[in-house]
This record gives sequence, C-alpha cells and structure tokens, in this order.
Amino acid sequence: MKEPEINVGIVNALEIAFTLNAKFLAKGETVSGKQRVFFDEGGISWNGNVYRELTFTPLEDDASFSLEDVTIGINFHWERQETQTFLGTLRLVVDEGKITAINQVPAEDYLTSVISSEMNATSSLEFLKAHAVISRSWLLAQIEKRKALSKQGSNFFPFLKTETEYIRWYDREDHTIFDVCADDHCQRYQGITRASNQSVVEAVKETRGQVLMHKHAICDARFSKCCGGVTEEFNYCWEDKHYPYLSAVRDLDTDAPLSDLTQEEEAERWIRQRPESFCHTTDPKILSQILNNYDQETHDFYRWKVRYTQAELAELIATHTKSDYGEILDLIPVERGKSGRISRLKIVGTLKTMTIGKELEIRRTLSPTHLFSSAFVVDKGPEVNGVPEWFELTGAGWGHGVGLCQIGAAVMGEKGYSYDQILLHYYQGAEIRKLY
Repeated sequence: MKEPEINVGIVNALEIAFTLNAKFLAKGETVSGKQRVFFDEGGISWNGNVYRELTFTPLEDDASFSLEDVTIGINFHWERQETQTFLGTLRLVVDEGKITAINQVPAEDYLTSVISSEMNATSSLEFLKAHAVISRSWLLAQIEKRKALSKQGSNFFPFLKTETEYIRWYDREDHTIFDVCADDHCQRYQGITRASNQSVVEAVKETRGQVLMHKHAICDARFSKCCGGVTEEFNYCWEDKHYPYLSAVRDLDTDAPLSDLTQEEEAERWIRQRPESFCHTTDPKILSQILNNYDQETHDFYRWKVRYTQAELAELIATHTKSDYGEILDLIPVERGKSGRISRLKIVGTLKTMTIGKELEIRRTLSPTHLFSSAFVVDKGPEVNGVPEWFELTGAGWGHGVGLCQIGAAVMGEKGYSYDQILLHYYQGAEIRKLY
C-alpha cells in the first residue's frame, strides 16, 4: 500500500476565521491572507457567495493555514482555545447545521504532529519510535473500522439502557465525515502549531509504515497517560469485544502473577497502596518529556484523592445524568476490570438508584470535567439522618488504562529498553510489520 492521506476534523462552528499563510487555490481563484466563513441557509458563505463545500488547496510546498479559536482539551480541566497552524489542504464542509474545518494531510506528517502534540517530544528515541508505531497502528485501524461501519450502515448503538442501568461507552464511531478528530477523543493533533522536535521526525522516519498486527489485522493500539500499575482490557471500556493483544499487563518487568483486581477486596488493597511500577514516577525529567505544560498542571495521578461534600456530589450527578437522585447514600462498584477500573457503578440516592457505566461515563458523572480514572475506592463521611456528609474517592492512574501506558513506556525508554521491547510489553502477542 502507499502512504494514505488523513482527513482530520479540527473545528465545528457557525463561523470560522482563518489565515492562509501562502497561496492557495479555491473555486478557481488564487487566494491568501485573512479569511472568514459563515454558516448561511444550509451552506458556507464566503466572499459574498454560498457554497456546499469549500476546498483550499496549497499551491506552494510547505504552505500553511492558521485556524483561530481551536478548542483543545475539550471537557478536560485544562480546556482552552488557541490559534493553530496546519500544513496541507483545508476543506470546509457543512455538518449538522455548522461548518466543519477538515485538514487533509499525509499520514506520516499527521503522526509527526500527533507525537509532538501528545508530549513535549524530548523523550528517548526508542519511546518516540514506539509511540510512532502505535499512533500509526491506531490511525490505520480506525480508518479500516470507519470504512467497515459505513458499509454496514448505522446500526451501531454504543449504549445499553434499562430501568435500572445506563451503560454507555465513548469511541470514535460518531466521526462520519472525517477519519479522526484533533482532540484527545482520538489523538491530540495540533498541526505545526508547536515545532516538531527533530527526534520525533527521526522516530517517525525510522519506523515509516510500521504497524502492530495480530494475525492478519492491524491492532487497535490504544494508549493512555498512566495505567496505575496494571493495564486494562478493551471490553471494560468500550464494546464487549476481546482483543488478545489488549490484555491486562503488570506495568513492571516481572513474572509475578497479577492480583485479581476484579475482586473488590483485592482492588481496594491495590488502589490504597503505591506498588512499584514503571509508571510510578515523580521524576520531572521524565514527566516533562510526556506532559505538555497544560498537562503538567496535573499532579499525583499514579495515586490520587478527591473529596466531595454531599451537596457537591448530588449536584454533579444530577447535572451530568440530567436526573435527580436526591441525596446520595452510596456509590457501589458492581463490576471492575482487570486493572481495578470500575466498569459498572451503582449510584444509590434517596430518590433514585441506577447503575451506570462504562469507565468514561463514570468519570464524567463524578467530576466537573473527568475523574483521572474509574479505578477508585470510596470512603464516606459521618452520617446525618442516614445520609453521608461527604464522599472521598481514592484512585489509581490517569485515563482508561488500555494498551500502552505513556508514562510507563517513557520510563522503559529511559531505562534502555528498545522500541520493540516496549511495544511487545504492552501489546502481548502482537508483532511489528511494515505496510509501506
């Protein structure tokens, strides 16, 4: 196969302002400089005309465009807007009553940006090479998945709802007009807004076309910031599918058996401890390699605590579920995954009791933005008339925990492990192949 072109969704808004930093071709005209488009009567208004779709094609090598007011960290604690700059083609299309800006860019250029966007890119070369392979694998697997879903039609329902349960998972199947989005929902992509580190360029070049494969399929190579000591299995976070290469792995070079963290007693013991793991580090040199400045606003994610008053928790749950549970009496884990992450949580209120899941639904329900993870245990304060005054969550890790643990992998790179050793530690049973 040849290197694919990737369509990345950047912004969706009623009005988009952007600057063409070189000469581009659009509707037969050569254009450059500041531009503005508006959603108008089902189309895109630009320079006095209304179009269904607009494409700005670069006429020069290394031509770039800058989009204003791009939101990064959507719904996370560090959400903010900034102007971002991209290479390649800019497509503007109408979608659901707004304009969507799509950047069309070669896969390897996309990967260079993603790895620079995901971390500060001063990491060891072997870690960066490992990240290039998983980012490429994930990307190409998603494109294949999107094609398969479009052939099947829209029979995909990422939730299960009954009178007593609401189980939902959040994947990227909702992207229909582009391959991937630019935020953490897919992979963090910021074009050339941040200069590409030469080490990233080298890592992408040295692994060009390489992907993880299991049997004859490209691996859906998930990753998260910090597994908390054990990686999670796919089916506890998304649809009920089992991928052998996304099994639970102890984040340490050890043959010791895994504790059964699906059992409440074992999970509680594990989460309340701080066991040795690759990702158990506070070394600022390593953390600064992976975490951008806005990520470094986060501290203590290997083990963390958050406490809510009764009123705070009741309001959070009511706001996120759009349902009044009354006062909250208990939070009861119903099902845990292999890493101790809760995939089903029973919320017991004075007015309503409901079991929710999966992990991201739980994290969104119990936080103004997102809990670091759903691997937590619950402590309750003293009761007044049978109602706890406060709830404290003690948790492990940051993110869903499936696949590669970024902080653990960075530590492995610093310790001298090669990129293939890092990959095959986290994706057991997979192999590395070159596709183009």
